[in-house]
Amino acid sequence: MTARGSDREAAESTVDVIVVAAGASRRMGGVDKLWVDVAGEPLLARTLQAVAASPAVTRIVLVVAADRVAAATEAAWLPESVVSIVAGGGSRHDSVRAGFEALEQLDAGRVGGSARAGDAPVDVDDGVVLVHDAARPFVTTALIAAVAAAAARYGAAIPVLPVAETLKRVVDGRVDSTIDREGVATAQTPQGVRRGILRSALAGAPAAADRTWTDEAALLEACRIAVHAIPGEATNVKVTLPADLQRAEAVFGGGRRGEDAAAVGNAAARVGLGHDRHSFGPGEPLLLGGVAFPGVPRLFGHSDGDVALHAVADALLGAASLGDLGRLFPADARTPRGSASSSLLTAVVERVAAAGYRPRSVDVTIVAARPRLADRLDEMAATIAALLGLPTNAVAVKASTGNLDGMEGAGRGISAQAVALLDPAR
Repeated sequence: MTARGSDREAAESTVDVIVVAAGASRRMGGVDKLWVDVAGEPLLARTLQAVAASPAVTRIVLVVAADRVAAATEAAWLPESVVSIVAGGGSRHDSVRAGFEALEQLDAGRVGGSARAGDAPVDVDDGVVLVHDAARPFVTTALIAAVAAAAARYGAAIPVLPVAETLKRVVDGRVDSTIDREGVATAQTPQGVRRGILRSALAGAPAAADRTWTDEAALLEACRIAVHAIPGEATNVKVTLPADLQRAEAVFGGGRRGEDAAAVGNAAARVGLGHDRHSFGPGEPLLLGGVAFPGVPRLFGHSDGDVALHAVADALLGAASLGDLGRLFPADARTPRGSASSSLLTAVVERVAAAGYRPRSVDVTIVAARPRLADRLDEMAATIAALLGLPTNAVAVKASTGNLDGMEGAGRGISAQAVALLDPAR
């Protein structure tokens, strides 16, 4: 499909979004995460508000589980731009198809015609459709606009983040091989595609009894349609586990409302998310949250491997728009091997202060099957508070065993996530 001057510009001004909210939330222990209250409103409402805040978005089609259609239709928090609510299918692919068919029905008779009476003819097929996961409430208007523009230009586009960690293929609980991460990226939503291309892909996708396409890019790839990649946003996280809901509560409970709830551009407060993950290595003791655990293997890393302090540092840097810990302290000769993470965090606090901000609160979640952390969480919170110059009640440290899932659940390593809230220094 080729660009056609003013027709393309008109089409670009109309962006429709299909918000997919029909999943089963299997990793939430049977709780439908999209309807969980997050600082006063369901998570689904938070996502819809973030999408609707974009000036690029004109219409939203919401796809929910069949038994949620009535509740969603009657919800007082629905943005005005939600023009249709439909039942999803047994897979993401079927749910996207249902949402797209709702758009087609809304525009019956408009394809190849005029979008508004009196307008010059506009090819509706050139308009962009975005598909967004309802579990990503932190999407920003900037990312929505970037994906829409890239899709209009290239035909299809998705936001991606480069993989920073070493990837391992694990077979029967043992490391089988190391995967080359060169050129590997994680995909986010919204994912955008011109409407005519998406229609063709949905109609002509290779037969697949189980319909295992996990996102729109995979469907397009199966149809041999090129997909353009643009930079994603680290804050555009997907709420998947209970700890993610706690992070969302911290973000939205910190005063964020309306447009760009996870963007850190608020004059009153800036929010940052941090994450770190290390496997156990040789030597001891384990250092976690600034606290030593004698007799427990330390975490492998260029520094002392304290994932909790690293996550806090990254959250602070992200909130202040100062990059990340790896850029500030590279894992090479420029950073002394075995550096104390407490010293690195102190340096980060100084950088944040120089940028005109100060920490207000921090929420940390540690995922580890071993060692037992419950008895020392308060000690870690007090240590982190002291490093940040905060009262102890401004820092929360929680722990999860990982429920036998992943490296952490298998006891091979530890990860930590942190949410940091900054205030302007006065």
